[in-house]
Amino acid sequence: MNPILIKNYVATAAVNPYRFVKPGANDYEVIQAAAATDLIIGATMELGVSADDITKGKNRLDVMHIGIAEIELGGNVTRGQKLTSDASGKGVAAAPGAGTNNSIGGTALVSGVAGDTIPVLLTIGSLQG
Repeated sequence: MNPILIKNYVATAAVNPYRFVKPGANDYEVIQAAAATDLIIGATMELGVSADDITKGKNRLDVMHIGIAEIELGGNVTRGQKLTSDASGKGVAAAPGAGTNNSIGGTALVSGVAGDTIPVLLTIGSLQG
């Protein structure tokens, strides 16, 4: 990991380590991304927040916005591919259909398969099919 910009947020639901996140319902809140169309704003690092943590009021979470993050993969990825989120916030290759958009969380720096955690250059944006 090579973090350049990290910000602390309130997690309003369980968020796993090494996942893409999106804004929550309110300012300064985040939740785990759950679809290719979710507006990805960054990635979690080695610590997540469990549902039990939230009930105990321990719901603060660091999110990396700029840098090289580690992301767990939800499918096969080839280095150089743009990544978006699957239903669990894991990185998958962005492949928007014609006329649809995918939110982009980053660019894979190495190839990997589902379950691998790989370095990803965070490049927040969107890709239209």
